[in-house]
Amino acid sequence: MQLEPEFWKNKSLTEMNDAEWEALCDGCGKCCYQKFVEGRGKRQKLYFTRIACNLLDLNSGKCSDYQNRFKRVEDCTKLTKKNLPDFHWLPATCAYRLLYENKPLFDWHPLISGDEASVARAGIMIAGGVHEKDVIDWFEFVIDEEQNS
Repeated sequence: MQLEPEFWKNKSLTEMNDAEWEALCDGCGKCCYQKFVEGRGKRQKLYFTRIACNLLDLNSGKCSDYQNRFKRVEDCTKLTKKNLPDFHWLPATCAYRLLYENKPLFDWHPLISGDEASVARAGIMIAGGVHEKDVIDWFEFVIDEEQNS
């Protein structure tokens, strides 16, 4: 399916078709890294880690079995137009979050740059990722929130 030029500027998230919705993903892979929450209420803090889903290709930022990910990974969650407000943990660079917050996409986003490699060149992907199957102590892999923005 051919995408309309700059469709993200002319359509709301709810107006986008499936191909447009999927095209918003920049391929950074950050949503496939484990996170954990400490505390409650105002004292709640979200921590990001370098621990990736076992299906994530750590070099490309893409799922190695995207079509079957929900069957293979029990806690894989699907971002949809309806549940987007629940995904407050999405990184500040995420196109879904940016558009939901009425902010523009970054210049390195493949829809703007025309180049999927621009995400890696911009340093957006998490460096030093490891797969869940290779981790014993999660606390060794917590990263600074600033690195995830």
